[in-house]
Parts: sequence; structure tokens; C-alpha cells
Amino acid sequence: MSDFNWNDLRYFLAVARAGTLTTAAQRLRADHTTVSRRVSALEEALRVTLFERRPSGLTLTAQGERLKQTAEAMESAAFLAQSMVADGDLSLSGAVRIGAPDGFGSCFLAPRIGALCQRHPDLEVQLVAMPRVFSLSKREADIAISLSCPQEGRLYARKLTDYRLGLYASAGYLESHPAIADRADLAGHSFISYIDDLIFAPELDYVQAIGDIAPRIKSSSLVAQVNATVAGAGLCMLPAFIARAEASLRPVLPEQVSITRSFWLIVHEDMRSLARIAMTADFIADAVRREQGLFLPH
Repeated sequence: MSDFNWNDLRYFLAVARAGTLTTAAQRLRADHTTVSRRVSALEEALRVTLFERRPSGLTLTAQGERLKQTAEAMESAAFLAQSMVADGDLSLSGAVRIGAPDGFGSCFLAPRIGALCQRHPDLEVQLVAMPRVFSLSKREADIAISLSCPQEGRLYARKLTDYRLGLYASAGYLESHPAIADRADLAGHSFISYIDDLIFAPELDYVQAIGDIAPRIKSSSLVAQVNATVAGAGLCMLPAFIARAEASLRPVLPEQVSITRSFWLIVHEDMRSLARIAMTADFIADAVRREQGLFLPH
């Protein structure tokens, strides 16, 4: 054990979570060879094999699984120590990764996040705006924006807001297609929606809220759906905070077709007290609160 280096556990955890050396190196901002060397050094010091090398990537051995539990406990203790003793200015430096659905991340948060960086020049904000669920336990993000409140895990969640969705189409589309006065008139119109087997949250499966329709244009990206709708490709169920920002879009049957969903902000309990995480979470919550009318328009 004389050759054991505690810091090698950080590289081990990154590889265990990423599944590949390349991805782990990117997350650690290190080069591929350094990560490989540190993991090999850890295996040699412990005299065990921690990973099985396969063409598809690296998988943990039984010994690796056991070490991962201990390493994560040590990581949690390190985060707790930092939050308890770190200098205030120091704790507001470094990186904060925010995982968010592409619509909220790209259309609401991205235009506003620069204000946070201006207040804290040493803070690096990484905004991952993608249609997917982010695992905080695997450190895929420090803060996650979700469509539902988590029911298990050591996670802290607070509701940001409800938001309304409605049916929208471009003015050009409505002018060149049969008028829509009620739900029965929707038959025969073109629709845009999600790809069924790529819907990452059940809250996004709202075709039934519209009626008996069969979307012909589908995308896993909400931003792509918005762009297709703006281009006149058809009707689409869109969040009001996004659709109302597009001058060419018009609401369709707003009194008959409307649903409400929610955004939740989630942080792992181990990270919650870190100043840079708490500050960023508060910034997001404050931004949503100040512009509540965007999400629930009258």
C-alpha cells in the first residue's frame, strides 16, 4: 500500500462513470494517457484488476464495484469538507455543470446565464442542453432541471415552476390550410412531435392531449420541432415560453388544447452546500421567478 495514491481514486471514479478512458479524460480535462496511467497505477498499488477491457469500453470487476462504493463515500466526504472550510471567494470559482432539457436550456437559460458569469468571473458554467435524463449520482451534472420530482436517492429538489403547453402553427401554415375551429378540424392536418421510442420522460408523451392524430414529422429535439413549426411544416404542441417568442407562430384552439407540466431543480445532497452550486441554483430559481409570466401566460 506504500504506492497507493489517494488522488488516483478521482481518475478511477471518472472512468467507472464514463465507461471509456476518452470520455473520462474529457470530463477531467486530462489527456487519455494520463487517465490510463493513473488507473493502472491504482490497480498495481491495490494488486487487483478494477476494469475489464472490452471493445465497447470498460466495465467494473467485482473488486472495482466494491471500490467504487468506497471511493464515492470518500468523494462525498471531500465535498462536505470543502463546503465547511473553503474560503468564500475560492468556493465561487471552478465549474458548475447544468443539465437541462433542450427547450429550457437553450431557449430560456442560455440567454440569461451570462449574467451569472459576469457577477462571478472565476465561475465556469457548463450548460448541457439535451433531451435526456441526467444522473446526479454519476456526476453527469451538478444541477439538473427535470420534468418530475425524484422519488428516491440522496437528492434535493425544489419546484421551479409549472409551465403551459399549447398547440401552435405558423401564420403561413394556417393561411394555406383548412381553417381550424374545433378539435374535429384537426383531422387531416400535419403534425410535429417527438420520436416515440426516444421520449426521455413520460411527461413529454402528450399526443393524446391533442386527439386522434398521427405526427408525420418527429424529432427528439424540442428546438428542432420549434424550427420545423416556424418553417410551416405543421402543427406542434409547444411550451408557451418558447412559442410566444416566435413572432410567426399562432396559438391553435388555446381553450380546447392546453396542458400543464412542471420544471424541477435537482441537486445531489453532497453538492448542495457548495457555494458555487447553491449560488447557481439560486440564480436559476430567481430567473424563473422573475419571469413567471413567460411560463404561465394569461
